[in-house]
This record gives sequence, C-alpha cells and structure tokens, in this order.
Amino acid sequence: MFFKKIHIRINIMFLFFLFIFLLILFKVFYIQVIDYKKLSKLSNDLWNRNLPIEGDRGNIYDRNGIKLASNLTTSSLILIPNQIKNKDETTKKLSEILNVSYDDMYKHVTKKTNIERVHPEGRRLNYDIANKISSLNLPGVYLVRETKRKYNYDKMLSHVLGFVGIDNQGLSGLELEYNNYLTGKYGSLKYLSDAKGNIMSGKTYYEMPANGINMTLTIDYNIQRSLERELENTQIKYNPDHLIGIVMNPNTGEILAMSSRPNFSPSNYQNYSIEEINRNLPIWMTYEPGSTFNIVPPESDT
Repeated sequence: MFFKKIHIRINIMFLFFLFIFLLILFKVFYIQVIDYKKLSKLSNDLWNRNLPIEGDRGNIYDRNGIKLASNLTTSSLILIPNQIKNKDETTKKLSEILNVSYDDMYKHVTKKTNIERVHPEGRRLNYDIANKISSLNLPGVYLVRETKRKYNYDKMLSHVLGFVGIDNQGLSGLELEYNNYLTGKYGSLKYLSDAKGNIMSGKTYYEMPANGINMTLTIDYNIQRSLERELENTQIKYNPDHLIGIVMNPNTGEILAMSSRPNFSPSNYQNYSIEEINRNLPIWMTYEPGSTFNIVPPESDT
C-alpha cells in the first residue's frame, strides 16, 4: 500500500514536469516559428539607430529656366546622449560655440532619449560653426546634412513665392500651396547600437534621401525685373500706401510678372508684420478697374 502511493506520486510528478516541458517546448516553437517576425521587429527597433538626412526641396524656376528659389547646404547638430562620455565638457564646449546658456545645452546633452536634435540653436548652422563643432571630435556629437532655402533675388516675387519655416515647410505663397510636391523625403544613416548607445560592429546602411519636385512658373524674369524697377521708382517718387503691378499675356492669360508694395524678404520674414508677408495684394485686394475695362471703344466724332 505504501509503495503504491509512492508510485502514484511519482506518476503525478512525472506528468506535471512533462506538462511543463511540453508547455516550454510549445512556447519556444511559438516564438521561433509563429511570432518571430514581431520579436525580430522589436529587437531591430532596440538595436537600430537612424541619423536623418534631409532631401533637397524642389527648385522654382521662371519660364526660361532662371532659378528663383534654390537650396543652400547646411549642417544641423544631433546628439546621442548615451555615447557622450564627459557631459560637462561637451556641454561647455557646445554652449560656447552656439552662444547658448550652459543650462539649456545641458538639458540636451543629458536628455533620456536615443537621439536628441538640438533645436533651434543647432539647426541650419553656417560653415564656420559647423567646422568648429566637427573639429572637436566629441563622442556622441554628430552633424547631419540639411538644406536651407535660398531666394536668389531676395524681395523679387516675394509674395508669389512665399517662404518656408525652419523645418523647410511651406508657410506662404507657392511654397505653401505646393508644399507636398516641393518637399523632399528624408533618408538616413543606419547603424547598430547597444543599450548604452555604443556603436556595435556590423554594417552601416545609407538610405538616400529623395529630392522634391522642381516647379516652373509662367513668370518671365526679365519682365518681372522691369516691373519691380518701375514699382520701386514709383514708391520712391510718390510714397503711396500700396502699389500693385500685374503683367499678363492677353492671348493665353499667363501671368508674366506680379508684384506689389510693400513687399518683404522671404529669407528674413521674421522681421516683417503678418500683414506684410501674408497679403499678396494683386490677389487679395479689390480695386476699381476704371478705364482699363473699356470693352467697347468710344464712338468717333466723325
């Protein structure tokens, strides 16, 4: 009787451990065969790091191929906090170069994130500042390529072209209306990193960015330049509140030139009022046609 009870207990324990073993085996099978795609994606998200690389915004041309809006290549500062060994030294050097306070830069350097973009102090840096940062060779400090919008003729056609913000997003004019077409797509520099942010041995992948679509206008640069000159002369001579000028091809309706006063510099739009930068007067303002609307010529006295 005693041995019989022991035998039953042994059988129960055997069945229990067999069940546990089969459960573990099923779990391993589920992970390796059924759920491996999800787990692989999660692991890649933990290991992979992407340094974003911006695509160029599309250029804007006049009807003869003269470039009215283009791009300047600049650099922007990106930090990987886990790779920064001496946070105090890095903070001090970067704050001095960028002319920002130590405390503000220290927040960027110590932020609990995989990749920290220093914004706005570290955006669209000129060559001299970018070269100073690059020469430091600080761990965890990277410069990535970005572009800055350039309006080749400053105030010319300013209300028509509009302007872009610090992230190269269209905020006014054609830049806003056709932003989805002009905006480029980001690429990236991909590498593997461990939990401490250290770069792991392995391949580095470069995903090329895509540039935005170029745009050609009906505007004729030479006619636009003449219109701008006449408006400027009139502004100096009479100092009116507003000036409006439109040149149109009467056979096709194409706009060959369009301008108004006051105008503004798209590269420095922050220095102007909302009314100055957002009101394209030839489109926005109403006015009496007057004698320009003579459909039937006057009768002759003879």
